[in-house]
Amino acid sequence: MPAPSPSWNADEVVAHLKSLGTEENRAGMARFGIRTETALGVSNAVLRPLGRALKRNHERATALWATGIREARLLSLFTEERRRVNRAQAERYAADFDSWEIVDHGADLFCDAGLAPELVPVFAADEREFVRRAGFAMMAWAAVHLKKEPDATYLGWLPLIERHAGDNRNFVKKAVNWALRQIGKRSLTLHQPALELAERLAASSDKTARWIGKDAVKELSDAKTLERLAKKR
Repeated sequence: MPAPSPSWNADEVVAHLKSLGTEENRAGMARFGIRTETALGVSNAVLRPLGRALKRNHERATALWATGIREARLLSLFTEERRRVNRAQAERYAADFDSWEIVDHGADLFCDAGLAPELVPVFAADEREFVRRAGFAMMAWAAVHLKKEPDATYLGWLPLIERHAGDNRNFVKKAVNWALRQIGKRSLTLHQPALELAERLAASSDKTARWIGKDAVKELSDAKTLERLAKKR
């Protein structure tokens, strides 16, 4: 088969992916909690360079998503044209989310598309496990990567963290914890309110909220975290 090309359509990409997959990789994915029912067994270490070779193409990306194949959907997220992603598309994709891996890469794309302020509250309020995870994964990703987003945005998200800290579903609680830690490490302005929230949660009678809080307090009180924040002054 010829080398991957930006001219390839979705069918050609899928054919290439099928030639790369292995059962050994599929078994390894399952050990990391990745759903393998639609997986071909191609690792992200292979998919990332493939995405760079294919380059960005909105029409092909949406066609790849429509296949339902794990690797094709990841390539869809990797090669989508961020400026062409709107809320309607993000909500359609979120309705298809069925694994933490797809959620987290989708969250990255939606943040890059400038949709975080609009979608975080919507997704956080959604009762579906992976859609709610997407809301908090977007918070965490934005806190690290969206350098121009004002601290006020993140302060506005802290009540969402507190409201949903009792959700004991594994992929939600881990994302809520992740969001709280990343917001608290973003700036000195955000550190104190995030730490205060973490301390309240750590004292909660709810087991899940208590775990989220204690873990966040530990990281936000760590000497290395405080040193990095001091350098951001």
